[in-house]
Amino acid sequence: MRLCVHVYEAQRLRAMDLNGSSDPYVRIKLGEKKFRTKVVKKTLNPIWGEEFSFPINDLDEELLVYVMDEDKYFNDDLVGQLKFPIEKIYDAPEKSLGTVWYTLQPKSKKSKHKDCGEILLSIFFTEFAPKNPFLDGAQPRIGNYSPPYMDRYTDQISESSSVSLNDLLGLSLTSSPRLSSSTEAEEATSIIEEKSYDIAPILNDGETAPPNDRGLAQSDSSETSEPETYHNKFYEKKNKNQSSTGNFDEMMKIFESKNQRVEVPSNLAGGVLVDQSYLVAPPDLNVLLFSPDSKFASSLADVKGNKELRQEPWKFENDGKSLKRMVTYLKAATKMMKAVKAIEEQTYLKANGNNFAVLVSVSTPDAKFGNTFKVETLYCITPGPELSSGEKSSRLAISWRINFLQSTMMKSMIEGGARKGLKESFEQYSSLLFQNVKPVDLKDLGSNKEYILASLQVEKQSDLALATQYLLNFTVVSAAFMGLYVLMHILLAMTSTFQGLEFRGLDLPDSFAETIVCMVLVLQGQRALPMISRFLRARVQKGTDHGVKAQGEGWLLTIALIEGYSLAAVDSTGFSDPYIIFTCNGKTKTSSIKFQKLDPQWNEVFEFDAMDEPPSVMDVEVFDFEGPFNEAKSLGHAEINFVKSNISDLADIWIPLQGKLAQACQSMLHLKIFMNNTKGNMAMKEYLTKVEKEVGKKINMPSPETNTAFQKLFELPPEEFLINDFTCRLKRKMLLQGRLFLSARIIGFHGNLFGNRTTFFFLWDDIEDIQVLSPTLTSMGSQSLIIVLWQGRGLDARHGAKKEDEEGRLKFHFHSFVSFGVAHRTIMALWKAKSLGPEQKVQIAEEESESKPIQTEETGNVVDQEDVSMSEVYSSTISVPMKFFMDLFGGGYLDSKVMEKVGYLDYTHTSWESVKPDVYQRQIYYKFDKHISHYRGEATSTQQISPFYEGKGWLIEEVLNIQGIPQSDHFTIHIRYQVEDLPKPNTCTIQMFFGIAWLKSTKNLKRLTKNIESNVVDRLKSMSSHVEQEFIQES
Repeated sequence: MRLCVHVYEAQRLRAMDLNGSSDPYVRIKLGEKKFRTKVVKKTLNPIWGEEFSFPINDLDEELLVYVMDEDKYFNDDLVGQLKFPIEKIYDAPEKSLGTVWYTLQPKSKKSKHKDCGEILLSIFFTEFAPKNPFLDGAQPRIGNYSPPYMDRYTDQISESSSVSLNDLLGLSLTSSPRLSSSTEAEEATSIIEEKSYDIAPILNDGETAPPNDRGLAQSDSSETSEPETYHNKFYEKKNKNQSSTGNFDEMMKIFESKNQRVEVPSNLAGGVLVDQSYLVAPPDLNVLLFSPDSKFASSLADVKGNKELRQEPWKFENDGKSLKRMVTYLKAATKMMKAVKAIEEQTYLKANGNNFAVLVSVSTPDAKFGNTFKVETLYCITPGPELSSGEKSSRLAISWRINFLQSTMMKSMIEGGARKGLKESFEQYSSLLFQNVKPVDLKDLGSNKEYILASLQVEKQSDLALATQYLLNFTVVSAAFMGLYVLMHILLAMTSTFQGLEFRGLDLPDSFAETIVCMVLVLQGQRALPMISRFLRARVQKGTDHGVKAQGEGWLLTIALIEGYSLAAVDSTGFSDPYIIFTCNGKTKTSSIKFQKLDPQWNEVFEFDAMDEPPSVMDVEVFDFEGPFNEAKSLGHAEINFVKSNISDLADIWIPLQGKLAQACQSMLHLKIFMNNTKGNMAMKEYLTKVEKEVGKKINMPSPETNTAFQKLFELPPEEFLINDFTCRLKRKMLLQGRLFLSARIIGFHGNLFGNRTTFFFLWDDIEDIQVLSPTLTSMGSQSLIIVLWQGRGLDARHGAKKEDEEGRLKFHFHSFVSFGVAHRTIMALWKAKSLGPEQKVQIAEEESESKPIQTEETGNVVDQEDVSMSEVYSSTISVPMKFFMDLFGGGYLDSKVMEKVGYLDYTHTSWESVKPDVYQRQIYYKFDKHISHYRGEATSTQQISPFYEGKGWLIEEVLNIQGIPQSDHFTIHIRYQVEDLPKPNTCTIQMFFGIAWLKSTKNLKRLTKNIESNVVDRLKSMSSHVEQEFIQES
């Protein structure tokens, strides 16, 4: 007997990282057995979809479930936990707890954070062992689920080594005395058909059933044929219309009814493959892509060359809470791989009529290393932007990731191959989808702007309505009544003579009762007068920036403020007087005040004057009106980042507000944001011309292909354009070679070292200061550029920072630029042009261009350095022990002496540092002697060393960058040494593999490759020769 635990997903987990997110995974423990799921990066609503199984020997044990947050540098943090007594699960109905959302518990009752989120689990017992004993629960399983009611018949199955279907079900049509009438016989037949439909897949899946503890064997062929008959008969009876669209819609409705709490999952970590809007309603697009009647899947198979496509019908699992189907096909052969069978498991994660999410897990077990990983793609269908024609549209976003089931040294190669294959595959997918449904042209969204804005009707508030809101309350009404009452009394009362201390002009109360009445009148007036004063101020402050047209040409930003929801109440009346201030590029727009509202309706439109470059961020602040001289109280705030958002996504959006009051009330704003460029391509040309004047150098406009590659690399919106890029090194704990990319709004870095990609960017607006450091040994003799961000900014780029100072500011160190002067001037000019006023910009441009001639520099292509083709260029056996030869990389006497002899001057290196288990890394710097290069350039190199061949050899990988030589910024050299010890004493073999990653295109590619390869091979031969001489001298 085994315990199965299916980990589906979690939602609303507690944020453990400073960026407001987490990297969650689940750890499950039962006795000494421990398993864990994959890590889902940067999300509070992760989806795992993994299943594990445990052998059960003791019912007194507890199943422990921990949701953890992965921490790269420190111990992983506990998000929440659950405990399940095994005995409780065993005693549950059908030995199953079902599929249930569980509330995660904190580590202790004294914990300050009580709300840890929820997790969806399915926990049940099963009698069958996993089909693959070598993967005992550590691998996600597909379809390996035993129906709970099978437990009822287990004892009957185990009593015989050969059973028929009727015996299996505990029914016999011929011998049972209970079936005395034809009606009872028909009912029994119906029961047999129904149960055989469920059990037939177990008996007829083409595999030998695993033996149980009593040695159950498989039934003979005569008996197994009977379930097939019942299965087909029942299938035809209950699923005659299973593949019809009507039945598919019914299944969707059933699934929607049990799927209300699930949110649309975020994109997977591998990246987005497709993100496009189409002129079709979301339910219709869902039917086209996933309905059994749709011809789209077969057409796609024909386009890709796949054969033997077989789609199983959709089936409910886990009491209707899970909807799955299997799809198999023979994947077309390629130049690198033969045709292999592919298995897709398609699972609906979300369906509510307008939003659909389907997770597709693809495995190719027959391919090389195919049993070590699965490729997962997530299809999200959501409502698209509003169109002026009134037609419904849908947005399809497809993202991917790789789920590694086993550790493998080929991980980077598999990821690279999968990325390339998926890119080509979904280009075909998008092309075929374009033939079936028309995509939404984003240019049309600009024309829809006028249509949408024209439909907005501003709510005009009259003075009478305003007076009703402010003055129609008990305080003002009672004060007015008392005042009127006193006035009538004065008119009706007779003038009395002066008594006591009274004199003309001073009439004092003549009794204690009159004194109390006077006090009440004073208090009433004290409370009513501020309300009346506030009404008068509000009547004056009804002005707004609504309807003020933008001036100039360029990037126009238009905001339609629709409404607010659940704003905080801060007035004594239980309401607020909210108004909103929008701030972008130093300019502000203010909305009207909505008095005494918590769910205000604005329907106001604001336009910012034209800007030379697209804006980066816009701040939104909600205030409560307290009068012209009183400090307004903040009801919440939000930041809209245009760099990280597609402008089409902002055409209709609800924005949650931040802040204590806003988060407590879950306040939100409904906005419609539009941004269009009235100058077209001329805007980019004019901006580049302006940058040339500020920098003092000529900049070529990048090609559309380069711009597209740049946008995909950093997942930027279409309006972002590349200005320039520079080769440099990022200094962290270990140096990393890469490229620094500059655009109008961001500064980004991308590096790829031994398959480990590092990509990040931050805004120019995030930068507080830029400093220059003099050359040092650690910077390899190059000047360093230090970029300091404002406190709390650029948190998404934290992994690229060298350190965080005491004030919480991130610092980024860059050095080893090919041309430090050009890079420094460009960065400084772009930063200052973005952060300073117009007069200061002109002054900076004049100062920068006074003494600097115009230069021309070719802008390189954005190339992914991961796919570097390596070929063997040298192999030799030398008469030196492997241990002695490896001293060449040890950093000792032999290392320095040999490098000096081969012509490397000023040779310096760092010590080896561990980056992974059994993997070490160091940095190298040297200059070339004149007999190697008459240009006398310099080189910086990163080396990684690791054992292989079970410790009988060493693998050294090197990434070499050259500076000071013509066209040296066009390429990066990749070298791999394999050193293996031989049985013969004092001998070892050396193999060298060589490859070049081209960063820029050049006409002399073949000649450069041949020259570099020859130089590298000659260098290794010379090094080997000197090592042999040193060994002879020592022995």
